[in-house]
Amino acid sequence: MSCIAIVDDDDLFRESVEQNLRDADFDVVSFDRGDDLLAYFESDGQADLVLLDWKMPGMSGIDVLRRIRENGLSIPAIFLTVLSDQIYEEAALTSGAVDFIEKSRSFHILQRRIELILTGAKGGTAQPSKVGTETLVLGELELRPESGRAYWKGKEANLTLGEFRIVQSLASQAGRDLRYRDLYDQVHGSGFVAGVGPEGYRTNVRTFIKRIRQKFRELDPSFEKIENYPGFGYRWRNE
Repeated sequence: MSCIAIVDDDDLFRESVEQNLRDADFDVVSFDRGDDLLAYFESDGQADLVLLDWKMPGMSGIDVLRRIRENGLSIPAIFLTVLSDQIYEEAALTSGAVDFIEKSRSFHILQRRIELILTGAKGGTAQPSKVGTETLVLGELELRPESGRAYWKGKEANLTLGEFRIVQSLASQAGRDLRYRDLYDQVHGSGFVAGVGPEGYRTNVRTFIKRIRQKFRELDPSFEKIENYPGFGYRWRNE
């Protein structure tokens, strides 16, 4: 049985989500402060996924997630928030969240998102497609799938696993234009839907690409290998 950790200072909302999760056969640990969640993990507490409120007294949800990542935990996180502006969604994804859901959405939507994420994380049908398991060397780029590490000009680019999969997909098909949907599936698995509208995932892909470019440019300011094909997707420049 999967365990969900939820952090929200709104007692009524938190307790409602907690009860719905228990009714859906999840184990739940619940906190009204981010500090308490961090203390839980520091004392070897376990969770398969974290639900985070954005705005909380003291430590915000973004700060909590950053601390989780700084502590080396790769637990998937979903933000639950009343903030619907795209800037908040992009900030959440940039900070390492896997999804961003408005609190006004039904519990059924939240449950479906959780199930898709957990299925992908545990190797089920939502697992991203495999694009190769051998070390790939392409010009100055080196990708090591067995460890999920990427190198540019001999220096490691600090990519998340999702970012690595996107770069691997692009580089293994260098010169070919890949659709937004295909790149998004590398992170969340086929059929997963996030963002606003039927093609809201495009915003998420743009955020991933922006972050990937930034990490490579920290190693090499002249990095320009990832090109956009407007309205379609991206390609790894093969030259």
